[in-house]
Amino acid sequence: MRLGVLDVGSNTVHLLVVDAHHGAHPWPAHSEKVVLRLAEQIGPDGALTDAGAEGLVKAVGMARAAADGMAADDLLAFATSAVREATNAGEVLARVRDETGVRLEVLSGADEARMTFLAVRRWFGWSAGRLLVLDIGGGSLELAAGIDEDPDVAISLPLGAGRLSRERLAVDPASAVPPAAETVEELREYVDGRLDGVLAQLTEVGWERPVATSKTFRMLARLAGAAPSGAGLWARRSLTRTGLRQVLGFIRHIPPSQLQELEGVSAGRAHQLLAGAVVAEAVMRRLDVESLDICPWALREGVILRRLDQLTPM
Repeated sequence: MRLGVLDVGSNTVHLLVVDAHHGAHPWPAHSEKVVLRLAEQIGPDGALTDAGAEGLVKAVGMARAAADGMAADDLLAFATSAVREATNAGEVLARVRDETGVRLEVLSGADEARMTFLAVRRWFGWSAGRLLVLDIGGGSLELAAGIDEDPDVAISLPLGAGRLSRERLAVDPASAVPPAAETVEELREYVDGRLDGVLAQLTEVGWERPVATSKTFRMLARLAGAAPSGAGLWARRSLTRTGLRQVLGFIRHIPPSQLQELEGVSAGRAHQLLAGAVVAEAVMRRLDVESLDICPWALREGVILRRLDQLTPM
């Protein structure tokens, strides 16, 4: 069957259409995304702004039309932290449904962690043993660990790269001046504080293979010397703690407006890279992880795999 998955995240609205059936590898047939940065369109009252809601409705409508044009048999549509935490989420979701016909399912942070964990487990297989999975999104950080397809521990923290860039670093994407050293240090201390009390749950479960997913980790790995996207889906990629420290050491001195000039850095997420690197370094340091394998599958693939699992084999 042909499945469409629509991911309304904190940074982008991403449509992925795949051809797959129960027990098979889902092969991408089409992918398109719109950069909305919904997390940056939350007003002082905690509500998604009118402009943000308008942009979301338009993006979902376009994605629905594209999925229909690709003859998708089903469209799995979900939203994560930006919509989940908006005080007017119910109103926005109703408007999306009424104007586009798409019902967005709002995933909890723990569900995000579980779905991502499933995707990583399927990618690496049972031979990977007990997994630790880290995922830095725009609005939240997901962590999970376990031996099965459903993790023993699934945690979500408000430590997304976009959120921290806005709330803690006060980053202007067009700024020609990097954040002050004391501001970066304050962010590091804040992240460490939020990690206190939760990481013990992961260490109690333990792991044999630590893995990272998400665009943030892929960009950091590329800057640390991992293979470029042109090397293909199957190229092995990793991020070492030493490499990450070196990357963090030089990007903290680069103005946000110039980060997008670095090879492998997405223009739409360049200004979030520093905050993402601070979070990645803190988690690796606190969990004493020396190297992370980079998994190309993440939340979207997890949602697809879960849907395929629900199908009755022919």
